[in-house]
Amino acid sequence: MTLEETIEIAVKAADAKRAENLIALDIHEQSLVADTFLIMEAPTNRQVIAIVDEIEDKLAEAGVTLRHREGRDEAEWVLLDFGDLMVHAFKSDARQFYNLEKLWSDAPETSIDQWLIKEEM
Repeated sequence: MTLEETIEIAVKAADAKRAENLIALDIHEQSLVADTFLIMEAPTNRQVIAIVDEIEDKLAEAGVTLRHREGRDEAEWVLLDFGDLMVHAFKSDARQFYNLEKLWSDAPETSIDQWLIKEEM
């Protein structure tokens, strides 16, 4: 499975559970840890848990191995390590506090809009 396919599955899973403000950062030139960070938020701890559980389930179904999970019990900031892809799911106030986007501001954003469901108003 390609990294792009892995990101697509993760984005669709997060979107299905109403994750907010999803962005993907291409960090392969800035980090040896992963190639892409997928960052998202939700207003409640319960929703953060639902999002990360859905991402884990959908990627497991696709044969992608979860290497490590951190923070699920507290659900303020949950990290899912899938090797080349690291998912960061935050409770909204924690995302503002840690501000990963600023920390990794040199990393270009990867387009994920094509995998998000557009809600009609």
